[in-house]
Amino acid sequence: MNNLKVSNRLLAKLAWLDLLYDRNVSFCIVASLVAVIAPLLLLFSLKYGVVSQLQQQLTNNPQNLEVKIVGNLNLKQAWFDWLKAQPETAFVIPLTRSLNTSADINISSNRFIKNVEILPTAKGDTLLEQMELKQENGVILSALSAEKLQAKTGDKVRLVVSRKRNNIDENGIVELSVEGILPESRFARAAAFVQLPVLLAMEDYRDGYQTALFQDANVQGELVRTQARESFARARIYAKSLDDVAPLAQKLRENNIETRTEANAIENVKAIDWVLNVIFGVIAFTSGLGCILSLIGAFLANIDRKRKEIALLRLLGFKPYSVVVYLIIQALLLSSAAFVISCCLFFLGSHAFNSVLGSHLSADIFISNLHLNHLGIAFATALVMATIVAGIGGIRAVKIQPAESLRNV
Repeated sequence: MNNLKVSNRLLAKLAWLDLLYDRNVSFCIVASLVAVIAPLLLLFSLKYGVVSQLQQQLTNNPQNLEVKIVGNLNLKQAWFDWLKAQPETAFVIPLTRSLNTSADINISSNRFIKNVEILPTAKGDTLLEQMELKQENGVILSALSAEKLQAKTGDKVRLVVSRKRNNIDENGIVELSVEGILPESRFARAAAFVQLPVLLAMEDYRDGYQTALFQDANVQGELVRTQARESFARARIYAKSLDDVAPLAQKLRENNIETRTEANAIENVKAIDWVLNVIFGVIAFTSGLGCILSLIGAFLANIDRKRKEIALLRLLGFKPYSVVVYLIIQALLLSSAAFVISCCLFFLGSHAFNSVLGSHLSADIFISNLHLNHLGIAFATALVMATIVAGIGGIRAVKIQPAESLRNV
């Protein structure tokens, strides 16, 4: 065992010294590998950078995942329980009649919005992602609403609900606390997201009921709701994925509920996703094949060039196994050097892409991006390929007769 360790250590030393002695040829081999590996790393960095992020934004766009109910219905709680149990459903919450999903919001006399869309939200809302209301009187504003109100997180806004009762104009006002701003990429219209009880109180107020949220001591004779609400006119519904939208809409239609989806947009997204995958698959295949051919050409040519040195090793008593190991060590050293240089060039190219081209995209998008595990996989792949090619060359090399080293003496 000790002799084997000494032999392997000696082989490694001889392989290293041989590469140093023949440094010009070693440099050429490394350069040929770098010329293939560095562009391949940049290519995949683009795939996992801007292209993957754009694909993800397209496929995860909540507007494409929404299933909209057409018209106002009479949906019972049992129906909501059934819908939540469907495997395609990601999020569902009751919604009032369409006429009761708008209100005015203001901060001051010159900072206000008329007829803002008011939508109910709860934990797990697909549209809001990780955002969630913590307080009953909290509100999440869309980016457009926040811009018009000049509001930021922590500000107080007033929700104003108007109604006309007995030919008298009345306004119900409640103060809400801004808990977050929804990016425009998630929702482009002016809107405010509130807890469901706030939206139900808005509808009750407009229907003439007395509500705990919108109370006015000067108004008398209001109706009082004696029992909890048992049905709702509509619902906000989101599917889990693009592939789930059509089946979920079909189930609703089977229950005599007319729906509307972004079917055309979904098909376009799927087509774009497929085309991008095909394009990068073809480029990756041809680039990978070029890398393999480069390795084969570089290492096999180097082995053929060293026939006399390999024969001399055999003459000195090295076993065929040792000759194969010797060649594999050289291949691994050359591949490692090429990969390190390729990584340096990749980081320079990636920085240039992100600095120059990234300024034209949103701040959360990387043009070029590779994680350490991606680099680790690429490095391991390069070493495996080098080992296989060197092993094939080693099988050819062990056929070289030791006597060949004496022919040129």
